[in-house]
Amino acid sequence: TNLTPFLLHWAITAFALWVASHVFKGMQFKSTGTLVVSALLLGLANAVVRPLLVVLTLPLTLITFGLFLLVINALMLLLVAKLVEGFKIDGFWTAFWASLFMALLSLVLGAFVLGGSPEFTIQTSPESGSVWL
Repeated sequence: TNLTPFLLHWAITAFALWVASHVFKGMQFKSTGTLVVSALLLGLANAVVRPLLVVLTLPLTLITFGLFLLVINALMLLLVAKLVEGFKIDGFWTAFWASLFMALLSLVLGAFVLGGSPEFTIQTSPESGSVWL
C-alpha cells in the first residue's frame, strides 16, 4: 500500500494545528510530540467519530444548512484535547474558530501539496476488475 497520502495528510494536519496554536492563544501544545500525537488522533477521530456524529445530527445539520458541521469540527478538536495530555484548548469558542481556521488552511495546503486534490480518501473496495482476498 502507498502510505504517502496518509503521511502528507498527517503532516498537513500537524502543521495546521501548529499554526492554529500560534494564532489562537487559547490553544497550546506542551511539546512537538504532543502536537504529532494530536494530529494523528484528530485524523482518527475525523475518520471514525465524526461520521457517526454527522449521521446522528443530520436533522440539525439540515435545519442549519450545514453550519452545524462547524460545531462538530470544534467538538472533534475538544475531544482530542481531552484525550491527549499536554494539548489544551480554553473553551468551545476557541475550538470553534481554531477548527474553522484549520479547515481553511488544510484546504489550501492540501490543494498545493496533493496536486489540487485536498480530499484524502482511503480505498474501501476493490477497483473494478480486481478482487480482494
